Amino acid sequence: GAVGGGISDRAIFALTAGFAIAIASVGGALAQGKAASVALEGIARNPAATDKLFVPMIIALALIESLVIYVLVISFMIKP
Repeated sequence: GAVGGGISDRAIFALTAGFAIAIASVGGALAQGKAASVALEGIARNPAATDKLFVPMIIALALIESLVIYVLVISFMIKP
């Protein structure tokens, strides 16, 4: 707890969870942008490869997004 006007454990955990979510969101957004960019560049270079690139790209984007959701869930689970 807070003694003498210090920061409580709950506040520290809340700040830590907020930073974890922010870092995961930035990392996920950068990874999704890079994955989509590379896949679309491959489709632009070879339009016949659209069927081979589209489904793996969607799966990769879903897996990247799931990592961000895992951070959100874990940050809510951590309590003092």
